[in-house]
Order: sequence, then C-alpha cells, then structure tokens
Amino acid sequence: MKKLAIVLGVAVLACAALVHAQKGKPAAANTAGNGTLIIGAYPSQYWIIDEATEKIVGTIPFKSGIPRRTSLSRDRKRFYVIEAGLEKLEVVDIPTRKTVDTFSLSEGNTKVRIRSFEPDPLQRFAMMVTASATKLVDRFDIGAPTLVQYDLKDHKIIRTIPWPNGEERQNANIQFSPDGKLMYLFTDQDVLIYETNGFTQVDKWELSRPIEEGFGRLEMGSRDVFNDEPGFYTGIFNVSDPVQHRRMMGIARVNLAEKKVDFYTIGPSTGVSFAMAPNRKVGYGLFEDIGRYEFWKFDLEHRKFAGRTEFKGRPRMGLKTSSSGKILYIYVAGNTIDLYDADTYQYLRTITLDGDMTTELFVFPSPPAQVTNTTAAQ
Repeated sequence: MKKLAIVLGVAVLACAALVHAQKGKPAAANTAGNGTLIIGAYPSQYWIIDEATEKIVGTIPFKSGIPRRTSLSRDRKRFYVIEAGLEKLEVVDIPTRKTVDTFSLSEGNTKVRIRSFEPDPLQRFAMMVTASATKLVDRFDIGAPTLVQYDLKDHKIIRTIPWPNGEERQNANIQFSPDGKLMYLFTDQDVLIYETNGFTQVDKWELSRPIEEGFGRLEMGSRDVFNDEPGFYTGIFNVSDPVQHRRMMGIARVNLAEKKVDFYTIGPSTGVSFAMAPNRKVGYGLFEDIGRYEFWKFDLEHRKFAGRTEFKGRPRMGLKTSSSGKILYIYVAGNTIDLYDADTYQYLRTITLDGDMTTELFVFPSPPAQVTNTTAAQ
C-alpha cells in the first residue's frame, strides 16, 4: 500500500507540475496563423511582423513622410499610400519592399489634397476625391471637392465625374466589379453604377427603397473590406421601421452584380465596428463607451448574434482577426498590438513596435513574397 501511495503521489505531483507549466506558458504563438502583419508607423515606414513568431522581421521604407491612408491593390501586391499631409501618393511594392512610383497634383501656389483613393482591379487608373487651395496675395481660394479618374501610368487626370444630383461630398465610397468593368458609387440612399470605359451611368440601384413592405430603408455602417468577397458588400446596416421609428441594426450581405440584399436584424441599433474572420463564417465587433468596452460576436453562418463580453480596452481601438481566425488583434493609439483569444476573449500577450501606428493593420495569410491573387480585395 505504501508503494502504491508513493506511486500515486508521484503521479499527482507530476500532473500538477505539468498543469502548472502549461498555465505559466503563454498560448502557442502559431495559433494566430502563419501569415504576415503589416502596419504603417512613425516616423516613415511600415513594420513587417511574422505572425507565427510575433517578431518584427523587416520594414518597408516610406519616402513621402508619414504613411496614412492606405489602399491595397486587388492582387495584394501593392499599397497606394497617401501621406499625412494628403498631398503626395506613393505606390509601394510589397514583395520587394520598395517604392515604385510617387505623384502629387500640387503645383506652384496651388495645393491639391487627395481625400480618398481607390485603384481599379487592373491598376490602370484610380478614382480620387481631390480638393485644391490656391494661395493668392490676400486670401486662399478654396476649390470644391472633385471626383476624378486618374491615369496611374501617364500621371494625369483623365476626366471629372459629376457628383450625383450636383451634391458635393468630401469623400466617395467606391467599389469596382471584380473584372473592373463596372464602378459602384455608394450615395446616402442609392448605388450608382458606371461603366469604366467612358464612365457613363448605366444603372441605378435604389437601396433607399425598402427591401420588403413595411420595412425602412437600409443605412450602411461598418464593414470589413479586406476579408470580404469581391462583388459583395458585407457589414453592419441600420434600419428604422416607418411606423414606430425604432432603430434596429443587423448584418447585410449585398450582392452588387445581382442587386440583392440578404439582411437579418440582431437587435437595437448600437455603434459597433465590424470585422470578419477569413472564413467569413464569424464576425466580431467592438463596442466603445467611456470606461466600458465590449467584444461582440456575430454568427454569420447561422445568421444570429452570438454574444458580447466586456474587456479592458483602450480609448481608441481598431479590430482585426488573425489569419487563422483564432486570435483577435486590438491596435490603434500607440505602439502596441494586444492579442486576445477569439473564443474566450482572454488577453494573451502584446506585440510592441518601435513607433506609434498610423495606418490600419493588414493581415496577410502568407508572407508578402508569396502573396498572389486572392478573393479578398481592398
């Protein structure tokens, strides 16, 4: 009996030691995936982070100042980056980590700021919203915001696109069809469809009309461009019923080619961000209020709200999912990226950069040198 007790005691101690070791050991780094994280930072570069080891493995120099608004090409090989002053645009080749082009529309006493930028899928041209300011002897002459088509090869404006109904706006929400033959311009109420040869309007989708009787019009909210499927617009939409005027929120998947909307409500309207896992079966959101921060989860596969969990957040936050979908990245406002378990929302660890972040976080499913055409687009 003594021998048996000793053996059992040793076994218990061994198990306890193993459990203690597992508790003291952080979650395996590669649960996040084997992809690559890239994010712009002060003073003038992009940091490249190996997702599996969570180590900085390189940088991409940015020549035009502080990288700010960043658009990603459809093939995920190029960044189109507007610097913090909004005057210069730099084209960065991601695999080679080099700048391949720069341009500015400013000339002489006239400064032209680029407010938004969207390259077409074939990277022949880009749609931009620009605004000029000319310094005169006694004043500044401020130009109206203009929507233009810009030739990326010849560095010139091809044409100006008239604003819908003559109503000027500071930015434009634009998306192209996967083949680049159509451009969708999202207005406050409708989607205007243009062919991309002469940029004449060929169709109009009146999203302002209720999708069914007794239903209010849909209002677009937060979406995840990076993990969405080309030709679709998936994200949080808000709606008010026309009788009681109750504000509700839900998830909609908009099929632009077929002009169809798959929408389902998930509860009262609340200010929540939206990010999808790479498999598009699960979505996550951030609720932010002073002193209260929550993770929200959306079951996209079964069309339902999957719960909310309070956590210790930051005053400003951005949310991205890892390439495996098992880790949530919290970033923005500072030089740290916090990692949370996507199932339990438990804080795991922090990645610390050598400079404050200035752009959104891009999560590539593979190293940049191996990035090829995929179904997701920016």
